[in-house]
Amino acid sequence: MLKLNIINEIPDGLLDLASSKDIQQIFDQPTLLNLKGVKENPLFISVLLHANEDTGFIAIQELLKKYQDKELPRSVSIFFGNIAACKEGVRRLKDQPDYNRVWPGTDHPECDETRLMQNVVDEVAKQKPFASIDVHNNTGKNPHYGCINSLEDEYLYLASLFSRTVVFFETPKGVQSMAMAKLCPAITLECGQPHLPQGIEHATDYLDTVLHMESLNSTHLNTNDIDVFQTVARVTVPKTCTFSFTEKSADILFDTKLDSMNFSELTEETVFGQIQNADKACLEALDDHEQVVSDHYFTKKNNQIVLSKPMMPAMLTLDENVIRQDCLCYLMERIELRP
Repeated sequence: MLKLNIINEIPDGLLDLASSKDIQQIFDQPTLLNLKGVKENPLFISVLLHANEDTGFIAIQELLKKYQDKELPRSVSIFFGNIAACKEGVRRLKDQPDYNRVWPGTDHPECDETRLMQNVVDEVAKQKPFASIDVHNNTGKNPHYGCINSLEDEYLYLASLFSRTVVFFETPKGVQSMAMAKLCPAITLECGQPHLPQGIEHATDYLDTVLHMESLNSTHLNTNDIDVFQTVARVTVPKTCTFSFTEKSADILFDTKLDSMNFSELTEETVFGQIQNADKACLEALDDHEQVVSDHYFTKKNNQIVLSKPMMPAMLTLDENVIRQDCLCYLMERIELRP
């Protein structure tokens, strides 16, 4: 039975683990670690919602080591998510839902995981959190960027402290940041590919910066200093269609450098894939209302799938498992903010 462990002290050995794959030596279930600091309202941080994304876990180790012999500048509540999948080093186990799609507000049927995340939110809500940060990695080549679910100044300011690049999104439902945004300013950090030193250092420094903040005073926000994009479509490969980066017999053959197009403003007729089977080959694009809008964004031309209009993709990946479990990419448009 899946349950939430709640603890108030750093367990022995947690900060010395060489890898998040060994976390079951410390925790046997998803765990909420509450630690007191100078400022009472805690910073809520979640890591390992996707168990193969370890930057957040390592950043937490680095952050807590820094304060081993001194008081934290602010209380923290840290949620260690998909413990069961960590040993395997995968995003999620085959019998599990995605741990970042089952938070309150999800469309996922009620299950142990939805009840778990509701429990987490209820526990954190009691503490009146200052802000929420969910730390993730990408599998493809992407810059570091912050994702928010509100365009209010506090959210934009929180995102601007991490990166000039900010993504606003309203789907998918059931993500941590959207649930926590009901309680406090919330952000998802996308820290590049897992285990890279620059991502770990960036995440650690950012967490430490927010810990020291007295308030999220958005008077310091300069909208000219950030580039904001909104996701308008989530792109998947239908289950009836085969795809590959190497097998020429697949319905769609993707280029092995596909992820190099991430966060590039692509022109109309940019090629996304070569068609091997015209009857089956297609990409499916869903808007924020889960309506199929594929024809707005893609067309077939000269045995290729190409863009129907200029767009910017994010999270294009070469990982075939992630494409099947989640999506191929998101398509985005630039948002012009008021000065």
